[in-house]
Amino acid sequence: MRKLFWATISIVAAVLATSVQAQDINWQKVDDALGRKPAVSGDVHRYGFPRSDLSVTLDGVTIKPGLALGGWVAFKPMHGEAMVMGDLVLLESEINPVMLKMIEGGLDITAVHNHLLRASPTTFYMHIGGHGDPAKMAAVIRDALALSKTPLSMPASTTATASPPAIDLDTAKLDQIMKTKGKANGGIYQYNVPRRDPVSMDGMAMTPPAPLGVAIGINFQPTGGGKAAITGDFVLAGDEVNPVIRALRTNGIDVTAVHSHMLDEQPRLFFLHFWAVDDAMKLAKGLRAALDKTASAKD
Repeated sequence: MRKLFWATISIVAAVLATSVQAQDINWQKVDDALGRKPAVSGDVHRYGFPRSDLSVTLDGVTIKPGLALGGWVAFKPMHGEAMVMGDLVLLESEINPVMLKMIEGGLDITAVHNHLLRASPTTFYMHIGGHGDPAKMAAVIRDALALSKTPLSMPASTTATASPPAIDLDTAKLDQIMKTKGKANGGIYQYNVPRRDPVSMDGMAMTPPAPLGVAIGINFQPTGGGKAAITGDFVLAGDEVNPVIRALRTNGIDVTAVHSHMLDEQPRLFFLHFWAVDDAMKLAKGLRAALDKTASAKD
């Protein structure tokens, strides 16, 4: 009982310390450096950099930014400063100019790879990391992205009465099959499924997991007639990789990449990307079969 008491006290103290650190950061300076407002989840500030300038097609589907072109960076208070992580969507010609500016500014490159096969034009994904003054890191990120064609100006605000794009799918039935609740975002129906066990980096718990990119992400883009294009990434321990591959392939879902996004996370994680275009309910059953092979959190 005494151990439980002190464990609870330690957790509360850690939460309070993180809250104080978050209050100490001048987030307005970060917002100004990046030229946009974040989505805030707990103490994490996540900024989106969707490649809305690109028209990428794959298997006859024009990919919406929220399906597979949604670059982002996220800041989390850490040791009196902040940790930054990100996943930036780039064309091949943009990779090295952006990379050079990042490393000149003291940020780390943790991965460069593709997530999709056969897409035109080919897009690549640069994962970044760093620790330091959040406003300074934000300025480096903006200067680096300025060497690409990533839109840095926010689009004109839509009116409050503007309706979001409709999701032409039976989302209630999808949720029933997936055994979790999704949400609509820019014409995409999205699921975020955290792992059951905590993930940490440099002794810091990676929470909340979804905005930091360590939750399983599954996206449905309606293509008409009850069909959908699906993509995303499974976040897996090493012994889960091949069971998930087999479950996806058995259900007609392509595995398009297996790789790392980070360098020193605990436990070691692998990211498995997938793609298919088919009946949405059929695909959901295949994805649920794959999720059942993972140590993911239950609703």
